Amino acid sequence: MTAIDPDTLDIEARRARRFTRINKADAWFKVFGLSWLTPILKAAAGDNPRAQVKEIWQLLGVPLLAIAAFLIAWGTLAPKVQTSLGAVPGPAQVWEQVGNLHADAQREAQKEIAFYERQDARNAELIAEGNADRVRERVYTGKPTYYDQIWTSIKTVFFGFLIASIVAIPLGIAAGLSVTANAALNPLIQIFKPVSPLAWLPIVTMIVSAVYTTNDGLFSKSFLISAITVTLCSLWPTLINTALGVSSIDKDLVSVSRVLKMNTYTKITKLVLPSALPLIFTGLRLSLGVGWMVLIAAEMLAQNPGLGKFVWDEFQNGSSQSLARIMVAVFTIGIIGFLLDRVMYALQSMFTFSANR
Repeated sequence: MTAIDPDTLDIEARRARRFTRINKADAWFKVFGLSWLTPILKAAAGDNPRAQVKEIWQLLGVPLLAIAAFLIAWGTLAPKVQTSLGAVPGPAQVWEQVGNLHADAQREAQKEIAFYERQDARNAELIAEGNADRVRERVYTGKPTYYDQIWTSIKTVFFGFLIASIVAIPLGIAAGLSVTANAALNPLIQIFKPVSPLAWLPIVTMIVSAVYTTNDGLFSKSFLISAITVTLCSLWPTLINTALGVSSIDKDLVSVSRVLKMNTYTKITKLVLPSALPLIFTGLRLSLGVGWMVLIAAEMLAQNPGLGKFVWDEFQNGSSQSLARIMVAVFTIGIIGFLLDRVMYALQSMFTFSANR
């Protein structure tokens, strides 16, 4: 009988634990679009290098090659296309404007700091002179920076998306559980789902302007107009997918709920939602994507603060840098849209894991 070296067993056990941890981490790497890290870690841990190199090439090499080919094609063809604002900017010109926008934001931040310093010094002087009644605290009203526009758009889309979710999920559950509710909601869904945000925007603008007559409240009028437009256009995917998920749960589970005489709340929280969660989150991801696209269009048309207004202002500006700045905004919109989807996918993974425990 051959004795097994304890050191060998210890090495194999540590190796197995490393691969177990790598496999667990792989689920989160996929959530955040970093799945190419898994084969790198496996290769470093001693797995078959040839197989891992092939996987690294598929997950990382091919996408990087495609991006490089796109940049080369863009840089080659862009100067050949002449517009009213000059040649289409290439990658170098667009990257230059990224730096310029960052520098503009820094200068604006310095102006804001200087404004408050002057105001504090003036107020301190008035207090020292015994004129405290003349002290005034004013808010800096300088030009919003590119980062301000981005933050405004993100806040608006999340607010509109939150309202849409609060409305759509209960209605979807009702439609999935009740044939009568589904029959009542289906015509409304079919009529309003295809309506463009450009059609909703004038209606929303007039109603908000009539009802919300002041800008001194918690939300500005422009913010509400954009957010409500996002709500009206983005609630449908969540509503439809929630209804589909609820209506397609295992009938045996429904029978069990009847046998156990569960009340409606327990039935929904313990049986319906856990079973329908994947489709509900699919609807939420679709809704957030739709809401982000709708928001940019609404901001452009209504001239409400945000990235859409930034694009429109640069188009109207018509300077030699405008087209490059618009392209910076296009890439920003795309990257933020990708990140928003990743956030929802991460939440879906967490909630699905919790529901299945």
